[in-house]
Amino acid sequence: MADEKPALVIHLATGGDPLLFQLPPEATEQNAVLTGRLHGLLGDGTVETVRTKDGFDVNIDFGKVAVAYVDDLQRRGKTFGLR
Repeated sequence: MADEKPALVIHLATGGDPLLFQLPPEATEQNAVLTGRLHGLLGDGTVETVRTKDGFDVNIDFGKVAVAYVDDLQRRGKTFGLR
């Protein structure tokens, strides 16, 4: 079985290609918390800091985001929004 490669996938309200932020695969609990909070973040339009796999902190303004979800990049091409 292949290793999971979780990523935060963001579709901006203005259109264009989705933005992919690879998340740390070992942080399964933090990734699950982020997944559970996405609905509220989108609804409130707040700014949230997300830690990437590379250790960078990315500030995301969810007020400018149309769709956001966490998905496994290993399934790339089989999921809505990914090519």
